Amino acid sequence: MQVLQVQLEVGPDPAEVGRARRWARSRLVGCGIGDDEPLAETLVLLISELVTNAVVHTGCPAVLRMLFGGAGVRVEVADRSDRPPAPRHAAGEDTNGRGLELVDGLADRWGWQREGSGKSIWCEVDRAAPAAPAVPVTEGSVSPSRVHC
Repeated sequence: MQVLQVQLEVGPDPAEVGRARRWARSRLVGCGIGDDEPLAETLVLLISELVTNAVVHTGCPAVLRMLFGGAGVRVEVADRSDRPPAPRHAAGEDTNGRGLELVDGLADRWGWQREGSGKSIWCEVDRAAPAAPAVPVTEGSVSPSRVHC
């Protein structure tokens, strides 16, 4: 299986989050994932949360990677901090503290690993099978194959 990896260096400035979102959208479109597709919206939101966590909580530069291949897209954000991610649970009117909860709810899988002297937080989103015409599925039918980038 061939995997395409693209990456962006992100400075330790919260304004970089918007740049990371724009960059990610252009890469998704380049890989055939339309800007208005739910998958693109989910991935951009996940990227926004992970990059925000990296630049706000560490104050360090980070590297955003997207890997396309197989049946999904993997997003990784590596930073220089060796502190593991600490999920928080925001209370009603809190304006932050929901990032990793969002990642947990939207991604099919997520986790973190040590990377050099820092860490990498990753998440994966599976690509859904393409929409097919409404045809009844009968025993022995074959469902559409997944689209691969």
